[in-house]
Amino acid sequence: MAIDFDLGPELAGVRERMRGFIDECVIPRERDEAATGGELPAAFIAELRDLARERGVFAPTAPVEFGGLGLDHRGVAVALEESGRSLIGPLILNCSAPDEGNILLLDKIATPAQRERYLGPLARGEVRSAFAMTEPSPGAGADPDQLRTVATRDGDGWRIDGQKWLITGAEGAAFSIVMARTGDNAATMFLVDAENPGMVNTRHISTIENGFAGGHSEVTFDNCRVSEADILGQLDAGFANAQVRLGPARLTHCMRWLGAARRAHEIAVRYAADRPMFGTVLAELGMAQQMIADNEIDIAAARALIWQAAWRLDQHEPARQETSLAKVFVAEAVFRIADRSVQLCGGLGVADDEMLGRILREVRPFRIYDGPSEVHRWSLARRSVRAVRQGRLPGDYR
Repeated sequence: MAIDFDLGPELAGVRERMRGFIDECVIPRERDEAATGGELPAAFIAELRDLARERGVFAPTAPVEFGGLGLDHRGVAVALEESGRSLIGPLILNCSAPDEGNILLLDKIATPAQRERYLGPLARGEVRSAFAMTEPSPGAGADPDQLRTVATRDGDGWRIDGQKWLITGAEGAAFSIVMARTGDNAATMFLVDAENPGMVNTRHISTIENGFAGGHSEVTFDNCRVSEADILGQLDAGFANAQVRLGPARLTHCMRWLGAARRAHEIAVRYAADRPMFGTVLAELGMAQQMIADNEIDIAAARALIWQAAWRLDQHEPARQETSLAKVFVAEAVFRIADRSVQLCGGLGVADDEMLGRILREVRPFRIYDGPSEVHRWSLARRSVRAVRQGRLPGDYR
């Protein structure tokens, strides 16, 4: 079955509504005092979310039963790229990390009771959440087998002990999905409410970007007691269930950051088209034209890889190869696009008068988050070598 690049009228309508909402309602508000001081005030978010619901663009990844659009992965690719054209767009539309990935995970594996208690409020935008897997060295990071947080049976429930760090959104989250070791080669995911006294945000970690609600935190689990009903998915199936979330979630990161890179490119091309330079305008100079063209190439190639991976996921395939390819290329391409855009705009590119410097800072960590580029390259190389050893051609995995 061929990948269909034709959006069709329904998905094209979603794209146009999303683009219109971002251009008309979100981008003009980016420079509000409320939107530039770090954490966005609740009233500011609520106001714009009400507008998003009115325009039929709220929660594009969430199930229809909880007020979302219920789009498939390719539909999500279109919607989230548009949402990312404003750095606050994904939060306003309730499709930002980590909530978007947690919505997907809960929709796939939560019990009916967990769906009502956790998925419903999260999908409706009533609460935020966190996904707690990453640990300080020598714990789990790019290598999940290093997981050191432990859950042990305690009466009719469980006790969680360990340390997590760089947990996005933990500060202010109503609950966290926590990965803990439950055997020598097994892990389990647990739902832990923010009110649990055994889970404490011990430190806010400052990073070069600040586009995630709640930032990044160090979280301590000390005698954190949870019940059997708080297990998400099956006991000892945490690593397998995490794959339900991790592949699609790294792809949705690609979608949002591609939107941000497009925004940087839009700013740069508009500037270059009007900026007088050496008897002409900047856009007529060869070196500027090369940067503009290279941005166009990176945007088109990134979108094609995202759509290919999204299509594989929509065929109910794991798409590990495709999501790794997209993750590496897009993470590096969006930085190139943002960097060229800053360079094209010269002094304006580094000034806060435009969003270019902010976009550049925001996209740089993506080469590390959701698996460093080097880890994905290692995985891709191993698959290529394995194909040859099995008598197949490298690059031909099906």
